[in-house]
Amino acid sequence: MTDKEFAGKSVLVTGGMGFIGSNLAIRLAKAGAKVTILDAMIPDYGGNEFNIAPAVDQIRVNYCDIRDEMAVSYLVKGKDFIFHLAGQVCHLMSMSNPFPDIEMNITGTAVLMEACRKYNNAATVVYTGTRGQYGPSVSLPVNEEAPTNPKGIYEISNLTAEKIIKVYNDMHGIKSVLLRLTNIYGPRSQMRHSRFGVCNWFIRLAMDDDKIQVFGDGSILRDFCYVDDCVDAILLLALEPKAYGEIFNVGSDIPVNFLELTKTIVKIAGHGRWDFAEFSPERKAQEPGDFYSDITKINRFIGWRPKTSLEDGLAKTIEFYSEYGSYYWPMKYPQVDAKPAMPNLSKQGVPSALDGLKQALSGKTG
Repeated sequence: MTDKEFAGKSVLVTGGMGFIGSNLAIRLAKAGAKVTILDAMIPDYGGNEFNIAPAVDQIRVNYCDIRDEMAVSYLVKGKDFIFHLAGQVCHLMSMSNPFPDIEMNITGTAVLMEACRKYNNAATVVYTGTRGQYGPSVSLPVNEEAPTNPKGIYEISNLTAEKIIKVYNDMHGIKSVLLRLTNIYGPRSQMRHSRFGVCNWFIRLAMDDDKIQVFGDGSILRDFCYVDDCVDAILLLALEPKAYGEIFNVGSDIPVNFLELTKTIVKIAGHGRWDFAEFSPERKAQEPGDFYSDITKINRFIGWRPKTSLEDGLAKTIEFYSEYGSYYWPMKYPQVDAKPAMPNLSKQGVPSALDGLKQALSGKTG
């Protein structure tokens, strides 16, 4: 696809220092968009300043929280597109503490949409939810008409956020596209823990020549989608008026079981081992069984389907972390000695949310 439609457009990416958000922000910046990132940089959620290194001079960063009404109200002004990726992203956390999901995913989304209603109802909003909103699949592949019976507070909060945005689309005319992503992997994902991003976590273990635990007998099916393909889908849908108010799966209709995934990662990485393991009580409680997406609808609307094979996507991901992995975790076996210097964002005068509010108060809405 060409990105020329975004040249000169003003764009806000919430959660833009994270995995998918940073890949999206870089793509938009390189297309000539005026990109602003909102990110609270909450520890362990994947925010990483190195993620935007390729386009740091072209991106404005506001370190603030999606729940901050004043900051969000300022940041939405004048934006042509708002890509909403900020939120609590760990489904395991909600088992012991449901409040971050409620506060960030539900309240944060309400804050954003109310800010759009008051200050910029002309913006196009794209929301990235999760395939977990469906819960256990009734039939495979899972299409957008399948029942939603999520098994955890995290998934419920994502479903609620989606419904909030749909209300603002239908009742207030704020053009919105609603996505349900499934197992996105690739460069710039967090690699420090296993609480989310299973494919990338397996890649880390293989690159460190550690043992990968394959739960059960490894036969559970999932679909995996490379992050560049995911970004393609997000951008194409943002530009399609017929997509406004619609829900779309973004995934792959080629299912892979976890044993096959693990063996492929170990083969491509040239390191790593694997063994079968029993489910922990927490994982067993939330494990929905086989899942893979029906992507007929998104293909019908915008002609999208993933271009990157699993083998190619894994190879690109391993290549990225072989060069830059030390910015993501303390690697046991760094592959490349000479790495580019990390941009010092603070020295480049990256504006904060407070700076933006000061401008707003002085009448400079920028």
